[in-house]
Amino acid sequence: MKTHAHTRSADSYRDSMGQLLVLYTQVDRLIMEICAERIATAPDLDAKLALAKQVGDEGRHVLIQHDWMEQFGTTATPVISDRQEALIRSHFRELSWLEFLADMYLCVEALGSEAVENIVPLADPGTRESLHVPLSDEQDHIAFGMTRLRSELAQLPVAEREAFLAGIPQRIETLTNTFHGFGLDVADLFEGVGASYAALCEAVIRRRDEVLEQVAA
Repeated sequence: MKTHAHTRSADSYRDSMGQLLVLYTQVDRLIMEICAERIATAPDLDAKLALAKQVGDEGRHVLIQHDWMEQFGTTATPVISDRQEALIRSHFRELSWLEFLADMYLCVEALGSEAVENIVPLADPGTRESLHVPLSDEQDHIAFGMTRLRSELAQLPVAEREAFLAGIPQRIETLTNTFHGFGLDVADLFEGVGASYAALCEAVIRRRDEVLEQVAA
């Protein structure tokens, strides 16, 4: 990841990282709430237990991040509005189990964690430490989601399986466009902490291709 640490100011870094911390925390809380709602309709006990574990993990992430934001001095003003949060919840409520696995674990968890991981080397020590547990847990969540998605797809007729796989890139694009439509200047935030936004996008695209290949295997 190419950095621009020599051009960023301390104030720019603090403001941008502060907003990213708020964004990460909001997203983790939303994931916690969305997974909690999904437990009741999960198809079997293994899925219910995996979701329950994730709810607990995400709750721990929120506490860790809130504690660090206080130490960091971030103003915890939400960057995603109540209306936007409601739209996100509504989207996930309407998904089938297969769609939920794809959107949650490929679109949100796998690609989102890739973006965060590319910021970690540029972050101050306290922020890096605050992200250690969340990123580690997210690898477990992604592993569950991808394993389960492969298993569910293997049970479908070939044509239906291929059609679903072919539609995943569009699902990713739709969610990405929805997020950008919220009006967040994500590129500016990443540049503000010293990242090359173009290089970060390239890393996320490479990760997208990797997970799609793994799910289709």
